[in-house]
Amino acid sequence: MTTSVRGDQLARLLGRWHSLPGRHRSPDYAALAAAVRGLLADGRLALGVRLPAERELAESLAVSRTTVSASYRALRETGHLTSRRGAGSWTTLPNGHRVATSGLWTPDDDLDMIDMGVAASAAPVELVPAARAAADDLPRYLGSAGYHPTGLAELRDAVAQIYTARGVPTSTEQVLITSGTQQALDLVLRLSVPAGAPVLVETPTYPNALAALSARRARITTHGLDTATGWDGEMLLGALRQTRPRLAYMIPEFHNPTGHLMPVELRERMVATAHSTGTELVVDESFVDLPLDDPQMPPPVAVFDRHSRVMSIGGMSKPYWGGLRIGWVRASAPMVQRLAAIRVGVDMASPVLEQLVAVHLLRDAPSIVEARRAQLRFRRDALVTALREQLPEWRFFVPGGGVTLWVELDGPISSALSRAAEDVGVRLAPGPRFGLDGTLERFLRLPFTLAADDLVEAVRRIASVRHDLDRTPSRSGWRTPAVIA
Repeated sequence: MTTSVRGDQLARLLGRWHSLPGRHRSPDYAALAAAVRGLLADGRLALGVRLPAERELAESLAVSRTTVSASYRALRETGHLTSRRGAGSWTTLPNGHRVATSGLWTPDDDLDMIDMGVAASAAPVELVPAARAAADDLPRYLGSAGYHPTGLAELRDAVAQIYTARGVPTSTEQVLITSGTQQALDLVLRLSVPAGAPVLVETPTYPNALAALSARRARITTHGLDTATGWDGEMLLGALRQTRPRLAYMIPEFHNPTGHLMPVELRERMVATAHSTGTELVVDESFVDLPLDDPQMPPPVAVFDRHSRVMSIGGMSKPYWGGLRIGWVRASAPMVQRLAAIRVGVDMASPVLEQLVAVHLLRDAPSIVEARRAQLRFRRDALVTALREQLPEWRFFVPGGGVTLWVELDGPISSALSRAAEDVGVRLAPGPRFGLDGTLERFLRLPFTLAADDLVEAVRRIASVRHDLDRTPSRSGWRTPAVIA
C-alpha cells in the first residue's frame, strides 16, 4: 500500500522553501522542486510516497497551481517523481542510484567527499593489538554456545568499575552490554515507551534518537536549548511538570549537537522533578570521556537518583571507534534483567570477540582517551580558527568537550547550503536533521573529528559556496543524503 502525504503535512516539512532573495533568484517552481529533493536527500521524505494533488499543495503553500505543476514536472525530469494519470504522483529513485549499506539512497558514482555528517573519529592505533589479544582470549569461550544476553561478565565488571570510579557505586548486575549506544536506547524505549506515550527531548538533539522515538510512535515534546547558554533550568523543569512525560531523553555531557555541559545543580533538580512526575530519565553519556579543556567533570546524573528513575547509556563509539559496536545500559539490576529479556528477541547477544576487544581497550583507557582528547582539542581549535577567518558572520559556542560545533548561520539556509556543498565535495548535516518538522534552518552541525587539514579545506569550500548561494540559480541534480552519527 502506497503511503500518502497531505498538502499541509508537506508544507510543514518544506518550511521556508522559497528562493533566497537576490538579483539572480531562481523561479519559485525550481526552488520548490529543489526543496522536495532536499527532503528526499536527508531522509525527511521517503521514497514511494504519494505527493498531494497539485491543487491541494498549491492551496497549502499559498502559491499558484501553475507553480506546483511546473515543480512536479521538474521533479519528473530529474527522476524524483513518477506520475500516472488517475493514480497520482509519488517519489521515486533517479537512474544510476543504489541503496547503500546505511539504507540511504546514494549515487553509484559517489564523489570522494569530505564527510562532516558523521561525528566520530577513526580507530586508535591500539585497536589492532587489542583485537589480537582478544583473539588469544577467545578459546576460553568457545566451549559454550556463545550467547550472553547481558554481556560478558568481565566487560560488565569493567563498565561497572568505571561508574563506581565516577561516584556511582555499580555492581556487575546493573550493567547490560549492547551492540552500540543506539541499541541501548532502542531497548530502553521498547521496554518503557508504549505507542502514543509522551516523551520529552531536547531540541536540537541526536537525529537517531528522534528516529528511534518515531519508530516507537512516541508523542514527542521538546525543550529548546539556547545556542550560547544551553539549558534554561526553569523551562526544562517546567516542561517536565507540565507534560509529565513517560520518559525524558537527555544528553547532559557535551550535548550533541550543541556541546553544552549541564551544571550540577540542574542535574540534581532534574532527577528530583522526574521522580515527582513519574518520569524515567534516559541519560546519554556518549561524550562523557571527552572533556577537552577542564578534565574535572560534574557528577553523573545517576548520583542523584534515589528511586531508580535514571538509566544511563553509553558506549565506545566516540572515545574509541564507531566500528566497535559496544554500548551499555547502567540501571537497577531488575531493570537490566527486563532489558535482557527484550534483547533476546532482537539479536540474542553482542559478539563475544568484540566484547573481548573492548575489555582490552578499557584496560588501556587512560592513555588511549588522553591521546584522543589531545587530538580533538587540536582539531577543534583548527576548525574554530578557519570558521572565524572564512565565515566571520557565523556564530557559535566553543564547547569544552565533545566533538561538535553547533553553528548559527547568517540566514535560514542550512539545507540549501548542504546541497550546494555537495557540489564541491563536502557532506554536511543540515540543522533540520536535529529537530522536528523542518525547523533549525539557521543552524549547522560541524564535527571536528577529521584531520585538521581536511577541516580547514572543508571550511574553505563551504565559504566558497556560501558566498555564491544568494546569486546562483538552483540546480536540479540529485543530492547525496548524509549518514548522521
